[in-house]
Amino acid sequence: MVSGRSSYAAALGLSVLASSLLSVRAYDNSRSDNVRIYWGQNSYGATGSNTADYQKNLSYYCQDDVINAFPLAFLNVFFGEGGEPSLDLANICSTANDPVFEGTQLPECSFMASNIQTCQNAGKIVTISLGGATGSAGFSNASQAEGFANTIWNLFLGGSSSTRPFGDAVLDGVDLDIEGGSTEYFTNFVSTLRSLMNSGSKSVIDAESFDAVYVQFCEHTEHPYNNYCGLTNYDNSNDWDFSTWDNWAKNTSPNPNVKVYIGAPAASAAAGSGYVDAATLGQIAVDTRNSYSSFGGIMLWDASQAYANDRFDAAVKSSITENGNTAPAPSTTYSSATSTATATPTTAPAPSTTSTPAAPSSSPTGSAGDCAGVATWVANVAYEGGDQVVYNGNLYTAKWWSYADTPGGSAGDWTEDGACGASSDATAVKVAYQSKVAPTNVGPKVAAVPNLSLSSALAAQTAPPSRRNSRFFRY
Repeated sequence: MVSGRSSYAAALGLSVLASSLLSVRAYDNSRSDNVRIYWGQNSYGATGSNTADYQKNLSYYCQDDVINAFPLAFLNVFFGEGGEPSLDLANICSTANDPVFEGTQLPECSFMASNIQTCQNAGKIVTISLGGATGSAGFSNASQAEGFANTIWNLFLGGSSSTRPFGDAVLDGVDLDIEGGSTEYFTNFVSTLRSLMNSGSKSVIDAESFDAVYVQFCEHTEHPYNNYCGLTNYDNSNDWDFSTWDNWAKNTSPNPNVKVYIGAPAASAAAGSGYVDAATLGQIAVDTRNSYSSFGGIMLWDASQAYANDRFDAAVKSSITENGNTAPAPSTTYSSATSTATATPTTAPAPSTTSTPAAPSSSPTGSAGDCAGVATWVANVAYEGGDQVVYNGNLYTAKWWSYADTPGGSAGDWTEDGACGASSDATAVKVAYQSKVAPTNVGPKVAAVPNLSLSSALAAQTAPPSRRNSRFFRY
């Protein structure tokens, strides 16, 4: 499957499944009580001290019927040493702790083959997630994108290569979490991969056909890129726009059977904000399913957090299953005016749960060009929308959540407010919120919380939902 998640940056999770494979496995994409959960980044290890709850081998999470799908996070480098991609699966397999194929930085994780196959034999699907918050993603032209699709096919799916990271295990699809770099030519990547899947033994957002979309909802239109922010405002119709995505699924998506998932953190420590307990999330899911036939289930970040949080995944699954997975909700009709909206969700990185170095607690109150009391920009600090920094003598304001994107750079994360006055005093301000820092070799290796939305470059192909406060999750 090719999946894409809607992070707030391609944190839109999109999912393309191998149709021939699904016919012989228990996974059923047409259901409305599926649970998909990310595995690979040991998110609990970033915030918790109990080593017993650190991420386990994949098969550990496949011993019951709760979880239906696992995106393996992440393939975080597209073109590395030797022209090959690279993987980082935190404390399980990475370049820091495992051997690599000669002439590359692609870790040799073939010991995971039996784990993957165990989960697949139990009726789960396992996909490879591309990108992540620290991922280096992007293509310079259509030919490179199409070539990379063949690389992914040969390394992880139905092709062949002498450098397959997971040995003889054949994954079920691809998850897109493109939070950094350019999203140009991703439609070429997806269409080529879909062709390979359809022609093989296994089988962008608007331009290509996906099987599932993971959506994250944001309640603050002035800060539309804060992760997991909409669930707490579910009762406010202005902040909960699942109908927009239901409309997209029925009137815009090339796949009329696409499923839309609600993305959520599996523990309060798994995201900066927006966590709701399992009972509340389950009720939101049931209410949404009863209203919209495109609803497919719940997507969670991540497996280690869910298990440490009293099996949050199992509690949610129980809620959406016990309340009945009956006939789909009545079909909803949308006016042409609604279905032809042209604005697209803007994408931007989502905050991680890795560590907590210094970062401004709030935006300074100085006017444009007034740098008094404003901190100098620091590369390894995560900034929120509205935060101000000084860089090269100029004042900048963050448009949204930003990490490691230089003010004035091509990423476009910052608005330049003018040159600082001669009397400016760029002093540091107190530590207040979590920021994302590259993992160290001390303690568990972790990575950032994935984003949940699709990139504007992909989304612009046919105009997905126009509400700025929506975000996609992947798959």
